[in-house]
Amino acid sequence: MISYQCEGVRMPSLKRRQTSMWIKEVSASYGKQTGDIAYMFVGDEKILEVNKQFLGHDYYTDIITFDYSEGDVISGDIIISLDTVASNATQQGCSFHDELLRVVIHGILHLCGINDKGPGEREVMEAAENRALGLESCPK
Repeated sequence: MISYQCEGVRMPSLKRRQTSMWIKEVSASYGKQTGDIAYMFVGDEKILEVNKQFLGHDYYTDIITFDYSEGDVISGDIIISLDTVASNATQQGCSFHDELLRVVIHGILHLCGINDKGPGEREVMEAAENRALGLESCPK
């Protein structure tokens, strides 16, 4: 089951049913099934708190993914700062909605095993994001 919740912010405008179908399609393209995936939309201060408490990082970020996957079933908690998504959208010159979709699928790609911290991994992640965003099922 894929769930969408918010804490301290207004729920972003997402076509939840269509977004969930898109997530499942992307996951399947990596040979994965979706288990329990919980999205939590928050503001910058909350994501900073989570980053400090669970990862020991003292900085803002757009997304934190906690992976509980087992085998080919992906599961996890995905926390997204809508404040940082908005800032990134402005910096990238794209709409808030487009940047939100990129971050939503970014978390799923992490659960599917794609990393973005090591040498060359960021380019692999960006290519995977672009492929997912280009799918007909993407809820644009």
